[in-house]
Amino acid sequence: MTRIVGIIPSRWGSVRFPGKSLALIAGKPLVQRVVERVQAAKRLDEVLVATDDERIASVVRRMGVEAVMTDPALPSGTDRVAAAAQGRGAEIIINIQGDEPLADPAVVDRLAEVLAGDPSWHMATPACPMDDGPDVDQPSIVKVVCAADGAAMYFSRSRIPHLRDAADARTLAGPLYWQHIGIYAYRQAALERLVTEPPCRLEQMEKLEQLRALHLGYRIKVIQATQPGLGVDLPEDVAKAEARLREEG
Repeated sequence: MTRIVGIIPSRWGSVRFPGKSLALIAGKPLVQRVVERVQAAKRLDEVLVATDDERIASVVRRMGVEAVMTDPALPSGTDRVAAAAQGRGAEIIINIQGDEPLADPAVVDRLAEVLAGDPSWHMATPACPMDDGPDVDQPSIVKVVCAADGAAMYFSRSRIPHLRDAADARTLAGPLYWQHIGIYAYRQAALERLVTEPPCRLEQMEKLEQLRALHLGYRIKVIQATQPGLGVDLPEDVAKAEARLREEG
């Protein structure tokens, strides 16, 4: 059996929202909300939280979940996940962002199934269709274009693909744009190499770590999700997350 571990990176020192991991979302700390969603996935053999702060670790341990303490100097959540994965014997690691209280456990399971079922993929990640509106031009919303087999061709903060003739929009079948969702499944060896390689030029320009993976020749399978996640990046995002939770019942 393929061993699959879900790891949630959760750090204290967010620049825009320090301590957000413990911000209450409908009465529960954000990190607890994320853990509970991830625990509902059926394909994970273990769920861990990778953190740099004992306050976060304390909340996680009270839930009966292991908190792995990682170096505060690590440059990214991916580096934190790779550090926590060491010695776990996992063949597949799924990185679920620690600020996503609405992470879909069904998407986590599908990512696990993609890598477990097809060894040709190095990574897998979700995306959902998006309307041709102002959000397409928001740099904070990452877009992805894919090949016929679902392999990611490019990720960008810009509007991709470019629609040269607006009239074509009425004749093209299917969504024009796809919004990337920041959950990643990695093969262990692919993750280990990713965090040891330096950022490539495109990554430095777009500030998108997944471009390093494409630069290295990784095959990244993009699966379809029904809706985007909701990252709690700012204090005002707490109310948005609580509203979405109410909608879900």
